[in-house]
Formats: sequence, C-alpha cells, structure tokens
Amino acid sequence: MRFVTDLLSVADALSRVLERAEALPAERVVLTRAASRVSAEAVVSAVDVPPFRSSSMDGYAVRAADLPARLAIADRAAAGRPSRATLAPGQAIEISTGAVVPDGADTVVPVERVEVDGDAVTIPEPVPTRDNIREPGGDVRAGSKLVSPGDVLTPARLGALAACGIESVMVHRVPHVTIVVTGTELRPPGEPLAPGQIYESNGVMLAAVMEAAGATVTRLAATEDTEDAHSASLEEALSSDVVVTSGGVSVGPHDLVRRVQTRLGVEEVFWGVAMRPGKPLAFGFRGRTLVFGLPGNPVSALVGALLFVRPALLALTGHPDPAPPFRPGTLAASISQRPERDDFVRARVTWADDGALVQPIVGQESHMIAHTMAATGLVWIPRGPGSLEAGSRVRFLPL
Repeated sequence: MRFVTDLLSVADALSRVLERAEALPAERVVLTRAASRVSAEAVVSAVDVPPFRSSSMDGYAVRAADLPARLAIADRAAAGRPSRATLAPGQAIEISTGAVVPDGADTVVPVERVEVDGDAVTIPEPVPTRDNIREPGGDVRAGSKLVSPGDVLTPARLGALAACGIESVMVHRVPHVTIVVTGTELRPPGEPLAPGQIYESNGVMLAAVMEAAGATVTRLAATEDTEDAHSASLEEALSSDVVVTSGGVSVGPHDLVRRVQTRLGVEEVFWGVAMRPGKPLAFGFRGRTLVFGLPGNPVSALVGALLFVRPALLALTGHPDPAPPFRPGTLAASISQRPERDDFVRARVTWADDGALVQPIVGQESHMIAHTMAATGLVWIPRGPGSLEAGSRVRFLPL
C-alpha cells in the first residue's frame, strides 16, 4: 500500500480515530462491577422510593391536631421494625429516622423539640401536618427512568439504581488493549544494562493510561527490531480490540512497525500529525481492531496516548464525550509558537480565584520523561508565526 505522508491537524486526526471507534457490544454486569461503565439500555425503577411513609428525623410520630400537649408514649418504631400500633388521640410513638410512620400519625416532631418524662412526652408548640415525613415515591416513582443509554454509571447513579431495586445493568464491554513496545535495546527495569541498552518504560506508562480509561491491558515482552519478531508480536496483538505499539513508526532502517502491519492486513488511516511532540503517529485498523503506532520517545508516546488512544477507548465503551477534557487557563510566561505544528507543552498548573495559571516547566524534549513528573497539565499551543505572551488564554489537559 502507499503510506500517507501529509500531516493532519490534531482535530482532524482525532476525528478520524473517533469515526472508527464504535461502541463495543453490551454485556450484563452486577452493580458492583458497573462503576464508571456506560449504560447500553434505559433502566427504570422497580419500586417507589421511598416505598412507604417514613420519618426523616429521630423523634415522635403524633397527630398534629393534638398539639401542643402532653402525650402518652404508646410504642416505639425503628428502621426495619415498624410499630404495629395505630396511633390514637393523645398518644405519641417514638420513631427513628427511616422508620415507617405508623397509621394515625400525620407528623413527626424532632426529639430536640420535646420533653420526655418517663412514659410521656410533652410537646409545647404546634407542628404542621406532614412535617418530617417522607411520602412514598417522593424521590422516584416505580417505572420512572433512572438512566438512559450512554449514561456513565457514576457512584450517585449506582446508588440510585440499587435504591430502586436494580441488581444488574447492561453496559458496553470494556476494550482489551495489547501493548507492543519495540526496540532491541530495551531491558526490563531491574536487570543489569549492557552497553547501548536502556530500561523499557513506555509499557508500564501506557498501560497506566489505558487502565485509567477502563481498558483491560496485556503487555507483551519488548520486541526486537527484526521483521520476524515484529510479525509474531503484532499477529498476537491483533486479536485484541486495540493494539498500541511504541517505537518503530518513523522512517529509519529499523522502523518496521508500519511495514509489518501492512503485510498483516492493517489498513492505515493516517501517519503523521502536525504536533510536537508525537508527529510520527500512525493509526489504522484490521476488521474491528484499532491499531495505534506511537513514537518511541516516552513523552511523545504519552502525548499520543492521551490525545488519541484514550479517547478511542472511551468511545469503545460508549462514553458520550470521549474527547480529551481540555480546560481554560492563563499562561504564566510567554512561549514561542511553531509555524507548522501545534505544541503540547508540559506545565505546572496552579489555581487562583480567577482560574488556572499554567507555568511551562524546564525540559520539554520528548525523551525527558523524568522532567514530566513535575507537570500537572499539558498546554495546547496552537501553531502560529509568533508567540503567546504571558496572560494569554490557553487550553490545557490535566495530567
């Protein structure tokens, strides 16, 4: 095939990725496994919530018409242990929060507003009817919609589903990602290094990005720079929903990834994005498997993963807004623009009353992953002929 060499804008590249990232099929999971998953169905409440008249306070259930008065304490009602007595005129029933309001009572007086004397309680002031009583269905009625397809199952939504009697829900399957790092020079951390060797760091870093997006991840051992080794690793990886490679996507004699992928049937959508770091980024597909080729420089790989791979993973889970969540901020120092490429600058983000202030860090080279530890944001500097001055409004991606 003919490789595409024209550089796409970041926006165009992301659009092409998301066009291919269709939500995965649905599966039913219990609520305890559904956190942050995306609903694939509408879910309605199985019951009224609350399902009965209940007290919102610890106090005494009474008849409002009796007050003010000294009342005999006829019984006690606790959550899960309702009183079997019917309240008669001149009586009160001690009640706890969440307990069933007994028949005959039409209001609840908080315990701090009464005086208890043995088996009697004195309520010195009148109280409105229905005070401190939760009516059946006051929160939600049986049959009311709780979530819609595409809703992310946040902790609050999971709590609501459980309260409404829902045990399980249909959600989109999470993607399985296989990470292939390439380079004969790579060795696992902890092993002794021979001359010319370095420790492999991209695999663990990329896996953290993918897992944070909800994916399950398989990391293959570092692949040597031979066509046979690449073929074996990539063929194994292509059984996944997503393949992410690191290294080997540029134009050097040992950059074999794109050539081997083509031979294995991967159709390339684009190669090269007008950005720094991370320009030699490739994206393609084989069947429903999405294939990302990230550069080998650690910061380039990280930026590519955050800008393109993570959004694809969220889209595969059915997320309604998978694009990177850039936020507005203000530059703390001037920074030069590049005429041909957008820059993604690592910065420290501080917060003030008027919003976020972003300060570019020292050490912006694409191999400087240790310097990146100091960054809490990735600032998007659009291409241009000049510079952005301190005080300019920019967008940044929280790290």
